[in-house]
Amino acid sequence: MKQVNRRCFLQAIGTGAVVALVQDVASAAPEASGLPNIVLCMADDQGWGDMAYNGHPELRTPNFDAMASECLRFDRFYAAAPVCSPTRGSVMTGRHPNRFGCFKWGHTLRPQEITIAEALKTAGYATGHFGKWHLGPVRKGSPVNPGTSGFDEWFSAPNFFDNDPILSREGVAVQTTGESSMVTVDAALQFIRKHAQGGRPFLAVVWFGSPHNPHRAAEQDKEPYGDCEKRLQDFYGEITGMDRAFGKLRRELGTLGIRDNTILWYCSDNGGLPNLGSTGGRGHKAQIYEGGLRVPAMIEWPARWRQPGTTEAVCTTSDIYPTLLQIAGVEMANQPPLDGTSLVLLLDGRTAARGKPVGFWDHPTKGIRTPSAEFMAELLEQQKAGAEPADPARLRLDAGRIDKQYPENAFPGHSAWLDWPWKLHRKEDAGGEVVFELYRLDEDPMEATDLVSTHADRVDAMKSGLEAWLASVVRSLNGKDYRA
Repeated sequence: MKQVNRRCFLQAIGTGAVVALVQDVASAAPEASGLPNIVLCMADDQGWGDMAYNGHPELRTPNFDAMASECLRFDRFYAAAPVCSPTRGSVMTGRHPNRFGCFKWGHTLRPQEITIAEALKTAGYATGHFGKWHLGPVRKGSPVNPGTSGFDEWFSAPNFFDNDPILSREGVAVQTTGESSMVTVDAALQFIRKHAQGGRPFLAVVWFGSPHNPHRAAEQDKEPYGDCEKRLQDFYGEITGMDRAFGKLRRELGTLGIRDNTILWYCSDNGGLPNLGSTGGRGHKAQIYEGGLRVPAMIEWPARWRQPGTTEAVCTTSDIYPTLLQIAGVEMANQPPLDGTSLVLLLDGRTAARGKPVGFWDHPTKGIRTPSAEFMAELLEQQKAGAEPADPARLRLDAGRIDKQYPENAFPGHSAWLDWPWKLHRKEDAGGEVVFELYRLDEDPMEATDLVSTHADRVDAMKSGLEAWLASVVRSLNGKDYRA
């Protein structure tokens, strides 16, 4: 079938005609037999522009490019947070990570949260996690390791990891050999092959450790960049290595005969690196401006979505949880408030927009050091000696404890409210001084022209929505979602 670019159609013949066309295509597609398998892939620090298909002048990403030409590509997809752990928490829960105190890198889930793995298990899914976890320890006895967070099988690292990593197989440290992304995919494929014909659908979460620094690409992945300076050879090479591993994963889904009924969803955890990566706007990783939040993303499910194309609808990592639960027909009892919304209507072509604004909040709480290589080497040596470490700090036994109550009328740090095409920024310093900025992204994607002084009514309306949302986040943070 001829490829259709949804964005071009929107411009050419209007939304209604596009929706009707895509509905016809969707209705003609064969129904998936049973629940789909699900593979969620995530890069670590890959910016929106760190893809050849997004116009990078030097990067080579042939496998990502191939999928981008054959699937639905999100051109305005956002990480829920501008750094790693919080965004990963949003994928797990469908909630803004500040709701459960996952403010920065190294902060954990709360055991009280419902995870996507726990939810999908109620529909019969086998669940596996592979690669970077960074939502808690990967040791036995932790209340927030992958196993206690709903994963039946896991081969995981507490943070980013490089080549020849030591990973944790259900709490047992294992020394591996190989390029880091390929090690991750090979572990995931063991799980996928086992469950491919097993009568149960599966969820495989495949979280790469690349291209997080320090950049140490495999020699074969650096070769295409021989004319670049060394730091770029390693940075670009890590992305090419990840591309190579992703290609192997996607091809194997075809070889196993399960690609048609598998949802494959790819994105990054935050915007590009400063002075190195390519971003989707102003700023970079760790900032609430577009460059810190906008990330590459794409999805395919050939049995249901047969029409390749692009969408500029605003979508976020928090949308993954409610989307997949709707597809699986799962409704969780005592579900706390979600920030994500199901994208099923969008993906089916029955709407062209997400439908509600998106809130972001970079809280000033500091990150927590979580050196994967150091922690895993320590665990390996202890287990070799016959010991099973039980340090409460290493296990994060306090992860579910809510000791601090935050004021519900103070929102320190940098927050934003995205109601396309308008984006309102709110900056509150340590003294409580608040400054607002307003940008119109369709005309000013670099957030260069502050319109706050010329659109007072819009600022007031958006301020009201943002501050109501911030107050709800603080109520969750204070534990009120968990009370009967």
